[in-house]
Amino acid sequence: MSYLPWALLALATYSVVPPLMSVATTGSTAIPSNVATLMTNFVLVVLSALVVVVNREDPLGYIGHPKAIYVLIAGVCVTVGILAYYRALSLGPVSVVSPIFGMFLVLSSAIGFAFLNESLTARKLLGIGLGVVAIYLVSVE
Repeated sequence: MSYLPWALLALATYSVVPPLMSVATTGSTAIPSNVATLMTNFVLVVLSALVVVVNREDPLGYIGHPKAIYVLIAGVCVTVGILAYYRALSLGPVSVVSPIFGMFLVLSSAIGFAFLNESLTARKLLGIGLGVVAIYLVSVE
């Protein structure tokens, strides 16, 4: 299966996360952002474990894998990022917080070009530049 349907599914499902988390973590009956992070990631762990079981994969067999360190570092980064993102959503408007958070797409692309030898074309550079401009226009009040 191509990566495009997966990317579109990720876009569709992750697009509703910020509004849901903003509603959950604000107002008089707010859930603390750290608790909300724990709850959402508990669901992530349980459902991921289910997918691993259904696919008959052996996660313990990868503990000593040479690339496991990258996964572990990514885990630390995603933890810090999601904790900070949910805290920001509990303190500020989705329409500002999400675009700033969305700059990770631009930064990730730049890392891919700089360190993973991915091709940088004029069109990609223009797209990234327009993305930066769009995020600036949306997030600056």
